[in-house]
Amino acid sequence: MRAEPTVEWALDHDGSTRQSLEAVQFRQRALRIEQRGGPGAEPAGKEAMASSVSGRGGPWLLLPVVAAVVLVLLAGAEPAAACYPRVFSFGDSLADTGNYAFYYGNNSGEPALRPPYGETFFKRATGRFSDGRLILDFIADTMGLPFVRPYLSGRKAEDFACGANFAVGGATALSPDFFRARGFNIGERVHLDMEMKWFRALLDLFCPGDLADCSDMINQSLFLVGEIGGNDYNLPLLSRVSIEKIRTFTPSVIAKISSTITELIKLGAKTLVVPGNLPIGCVPKYLLIFKSDNKEDYEPETGCLKWMNEFSRYHNKLLLEELEKLRKLHPNVTIIYADYYGAAMEIFVSPERFGIENPLMACCGGEGTYGVSLSATCGYGEYKVCDNPDKYGSWDGFHPSEAAYKGIAMGLLRGTYTQPSIASTTSSCPQLTELGSSVEYKVLYDL
Repeated sequence: MRAEPTVEWALDHDGSTRQSLEAVQFRQRALRIEQRGGPGAEPAGKEAMASSVSGRGGPWLLLPVVAAVVLVLLAGAEPAAACYPRVFSFGDSLADTGNYAFYYGNNSGEPALRPPYGETFFKRATGRFSDGRLILDFIADTMGLPFVRPYLSGRKAEDFACGANFAVGGATALSPDFFRARGFNIGERVHLDMEMKWFRALLDLFCPGDLADCSDMINQSLFLVGEIGGNDYNLPLLSRVSIEKIRTFTPSVIAKISSTITELIKLGAKTLVVPGNLPIGCVPKYLLIFKSDNKEDYEPETGCLKWMNEFSRYHNKLLLEELEKLRKLHPNVTIIYADYYGAAMEIFVSPERFGIENPLMACCGGEGTYGVSLSATCGYGEYKVCDNPDKYGSWDGFHPSEAAYKGIAMGLLRGTYTQPSIASTTSSCPQLTELGSSVEYKVLYDL
């Protein structure tokens, strides 16, 4: 059994997080953030955040003249080679770069806040739900930007000169009220509307009193709206809600993603990347929980569960149809579909191309065919950790390993699995052009 030392958090120069005493004090405030809260805000119940807020260094007031200076700094803060000046990201644990620790607290019991999480790249737990970097990290790095800072780790506008990440592990697209109204309680958790309120709070820091002043900054930025919606399905699936009932949730999930995109466009967003869902039938934990003696339940070429992957494709089909409607409504906006499903299936069909030997196994978990068990989870119980996570498709049975994330990210960045390609949306990104010509990919799965 692995020891579970306490990990401290703060933000390093590379965008990863570790905790200092100062960060602990700030996190204690952040834990009490309500839906309207913002970075450095003191608890304000359900009321709007006051214009004068307390940060880690004590009370401070962002005056309009300071805000004007901040916008000037933002305009020139990015490296000359950056494809976009900044990235704003929304989503769940597939994109969380550290917000979970600040929102729920280091004493939440979440194993992702402790080793062995983060051991591959950062050499410590960073709040990422993997052994290393995520898709978002690879995208930011390729575009010449630092890793995207967790929103709840900052306290002033200058902290977000290169963007902000609003994703939180466990987040859903729909609010808990949606599920309660259908007889299913998911508890209180972050959802997409809350992440959008945080984004608006950040804009209030950049442009207090007049969001129109932020229009140039917004329309020059790249927005990643997701992946989101996975937990809207994972939570009921783990409670053995029937897949037939869960399918009835999908139109509402897609509608929420669509309304979020529409809101961002109204605020000035011009380039948005919207990921689809991963092939959940290839998730080791699901392969264990829904194990079947019927060979017909499995895809012969991958060993993944057919009915679960069919559901992922159903979600993605509805999402693609909705994005096409949005493109027609907003012809001057670039809406890019990121085919996480297709890029991930490359790994499960031809794992050797990515140096992966065990595509359906978790590196960190328990005994068994899929490296997971019902009695041990990565970070809990008598869990085991493999010697080389790069050889595994999954890190902890639910989340991909860094090696898998890298494979998916490369499929997206080379252009094959983004529609239209990311490289085609900007003329100032030579590194994307070079990446796109380095390897030829073919689409294995059509929706």
